[in-house]
Amino acid sequence: MKFSTPLIKGKLIKRYKRFLADVELSDGSIVTAHCPNTGAMTGCAEPGFLAYLRYSDDPKRKLKYTWEIARTFTGEFIGVNTHNANKLVAEALIEKRLPGFEHIDDFKAEVRPPGSDSRFDFRLRFNNEESFLEVKSVTLAEGNCGFFPDAKTTRGAKHCLALANLASQGIKAELLFCVQHSGIKEVKLANHIDPAYAESVLFASQKGVKIRAVSCYIDEEKVTINQSLPIIL
Repeated sequence: MKFSTPLIKGKLIKRYKRFLADVELSDGSIVTAHCPNTGAMTGCAEPGFLAYLRYSDDPKRKLKYTWEIARTFTGEFIGVNTHNANKLVAEALIEKRLPGFEHIDDFKAEVRPPGSDSRFDFRLRFNNEESFLEVKSVTLAEGNCGFFPDAKTTRGAKHCLALANLASQGIKAELLFCVQHSGIKEVKLANHIDPAYAESVLFASQKGVKIRAVSCYIDEEKVTINQSLPIIL
């Protein structure tokens, strides 16, 4: 996913009220950017981090800037826009390069299976077989290990149980962790943050839900899925 316009580099002053971030630009001016991330953003929003902003001249927008990428003091890139995870997966599916999904025939986003009260990120088809895929964005890092979630998520646990229900019916179901942090080399469940979610993932896995993780190449020009990562349940 290449950004349509060059990102504007600045220095993060603070992130606050979940959806706002103050950033100092190179000319010394301070702008308030939209922060498209509802999570805790632990380790992603330290004051002084480089912040790369996307500018929009849409007159309907209250905030002209959107915070897309952070860069840590050690040089790691982080895709802070959680909405990009599904875009990255869709792009990789179209280009037949999403690890484990290279041979699908087609896909559709945001589909509710018949009889289910949950809507999943993608419905996939291969050889007339239907499967469902839920995507989660991972940015919480401890050393080179990524953890999900970074805050409690009852909605995420509900999705896992819904995937498990599909698998119990013989319908293929998968959970994909999309890692938007260049320093993460493996993924674990954040049992220390949300044990209920971790339990729901383990339950889904036992019922036949396939759990995968992929990493992204990230710089100030683009973000793209590049390889599989080990996931430790």
